Amino acid sequence: MTIPLVLVHSPSVGPSTWLPVARRLHLRGVDAVVPDLRHIGTGGPPYWPRVAGVVADAMGQLDDPGPVALVAHSNAGLFLPAVAESSPRPVGAAVFVDAGLPHEDGETPVAPPEFLPLLRGLADPRGMLPRWTEWWPEEEVAALLPDPRVRAEVVADQPRLPLDYYEQTLPVPASWASVRCGYLQFSPAYDDEAARARRAGWPVEVVRGGHLHQVVDPDRVTDVLLDILARIL
Repeated sequence: MTIPLVLVHSPSVGPSTWLPVARRLHLRGVDAVVPDLRHIGTGGPPYWPRVAGVVADAMGQLDDPGPVALVAHSNAGLFLPAVAESSPRPVGAAVFVDAGLPHEDGETPVAPPEFLPLLRGLADPRGMLPRWTEWWPEEEVAALLPDPRVRAEVVADQPRLPLDYYEQTLPVPASWASVRCGYLQFSPAYDDEAARARRAGWPVEVVRGGHLHQVVDPDRVTDVLLDILARIL
């Protein structure tokens, strides 16, 4: 057994990117919840308080009233300091899964400055971006999600986000420094983040695959995720 897991999907995609792992955790008797962040892009900035609020509310669905482990994929990792600060429960651990790492203090940009020109070129006149899978050629998305049924589910589950979601910066409260962390890497795009995690002394595991490998091989990802948490805890 482990403490309950809160599986936080990137706001760029949808909860379907964590639901296969959540189902396997439930089969193993591990309490887990997947907050639905698809609507956090409405209402204008700042967006991070909505992310923190939705995750906090979702913890009420857990049976165990004690500490939780936060597990974040992709750019959801950048929100974890704010999520932990707003959590109604103690955060016993945090695991970043092929995810961006927040700065150690101050504020963290959601998108690196060099990536913003690409996003600005994709935005429509209202400042809305296409769905995340529409940023890339169809063959790249098919390679990322080879099962057509799974691909269709993930594609349909995505929101459209406003450009200014990616232009925001996220706070890193001082309390974040006390959270024990680990890292699970899938793709070479996150080599720098995995290296930083190793330098910090975190447990780090590598399961080679695409950026959405938790959807492609949820059994293996569940195994490794629980192993990392056991080492942290």
